[in-house]
Amino acid sequence: MPSVKDIITQMPNSPLEEDVALITKAYHFAEKAHEGYTRYSGDPHFVHVCETAKKLAEFGMGPKTIAAGLLHDTIEDTEVTAEEVLKEFDKEILFLVEGVTKLGRLKYRGAERHAESLRKLFVATAQDVRVLIIKLADRLHNIKTLEHVPRKDRRDRIAKETLEIYVPLAYRLGIRALHRELEDCAFKEAYPKEYEEIRVLMKKHRPEVVKRLNKIEKSIRKEFAKEELKDIQIYSRIKGLYSLYKKLQRKDDIEKVYDIAALRVIVPTVSDCYAALGVIHGSWRPLPNRIKDYIAFPKPNGYQSLHTTIFTGDGGIVEIQIRSTKMHREAEYGIASHLSYKNGPKARGFDKNFLWIKQLLPKSFVGEEEVVSSDAYLKNVDVPSWLKQLAAEQREATKPSEFIKQLKSDFFGRRIFVFTPKGDVIDLPAESSPIDFAYAIHSEIGDHISGAKVNSKMVSLDTHLQNGDIVEIETKKKSEPKRKWLDIAKTSLARKHIRSHIQKKTA
Repeated sequence: MPSVKDIITQMPNSPLEEDVALITKAYHFAEKAHEGYTRYSGDPHFVHVCETAKKLAEFGMGPKTIAAGLLHDTIEDTEVTAEEVLKEFDKEILFLVEGVTKLGRLKYRGAERHAESLRKLFVATAQDVRVLIIKLADRLHNIKTLEHVPRKDRRDRIAKETLEIYVPLAYRLGIRALHRELEDCAFKEAYPKEYEEIRVLMKKHRPEVVKRLNKIEKSIRKEFAKEELKDIQIYSRIKGLYSLYKKLQRKDDIEKVYDIAALRVIVPTVSDCYAALGVIHGSWRPLPNRIKDYIAFPKPNGYQSLHTTIFTGDGGIVEIQIRSTKMHREAEYGIASHLSYKNGPKARGFDKNFLWIKQLLPKSFVGEEEVVSSDAYLKNVDVPSWLKQLAAEQREATKPSEFIKQLKSDFFGRRIFVFTPKGDVIDLPAESSPIDFAYAIHSEIGDHISGAKVNSKMVSLDTHLQNGDIVEIETKKKSEPKRKWLDIAKTSLARKHIRSHIQKKTA
């Protein structure tokens, strides 16, 4: 069972004495509250809240969030009341605890029936994103101990709920360390047959992969030493089972999955990233079209890194990811890394700029006044463009089925990056068409699209765009949306404009 010291030592910055005192107080309060309570595994329930708090400390969360992690089950599962929590701690900690308690009551009942639960989830997150981060840490330990839950139907529900809701949320928030663990643990229970097939496949390939990684790592270190690149860390990474499973659904053959193994090169600065890439390409031949610059063009969730895939010289292929120390922490902990201490323990302000999540909710759910206030807010806050676009689309969805469909397509789905001829990045769902691209730029361009070029070649409007495509839209004043475009368009934004135009024309 983690001790107070175990939890505190996970914090990336040295906490103040008052913060240590707060976490220690919450630890002993939770220990007393959970006395006599056990989990299905037979372990004391207190072990669970300690593991949750420990994970939050690892994320770099502040002392109040860690304290709330220790207390998150007290109101729900013990005799402790909200009034007692408020008396011993404060309103902020009580708010976090009650927020997690409410999320704990949301249950997955299939796509149609969990629409309302998802909306409530977004409301809670919009009020304070730390509620969701505590819930994700809580879910991680629950999914790790899922095998002890007695009823198979309940295990299946929790596993599928994790894969369909919490894994995409962790990914969208950029918390990759949590995202990977959640999906692999849930995969085993949700799809046991597929899990076993992938496990056996990975077991067969792993020894050769590890041997190749170790060999290339030694060679890369030698080349860096020659060029006097200093303070460099190199780690190996094997692709997660669920991630490999999803990749194989698209690739069919494991030999075509080039990122099954990767080396992570961590360097001090951005300029060092490009210097390291130059050294690697000077010694090994890169695969064509496999060099990705996510530093210049970050992923929608903020992920930054340089990716290249090289021929190792012995018949093998290895992906290499290069990033700065700051990028690495943000890649692992995402939005959580922005909620931790900034520039030392005295800068303790919490960034509550997460009203954008309310934009995901239909007007009928949050009320006109809240929508107006968050609209004004969005104009003054640096919110990713894909979220602004998604926010505008979601508010038009009133039917639960439509809400779920749009979320899965535009929020939880895989996304691609395509470029305008001037080099601007347009972020779209996978399988988007030139029609989606045109509407993403401006509704007027979408309404009058007459043709499209992809990588300087004319293509049909139903072409599926790929990562890195350069798209040029041709327009004519007489061109207008056609009904068949509704079957082609992937984004709800494009479909909304197409439907609107058709309705006006037939009115």
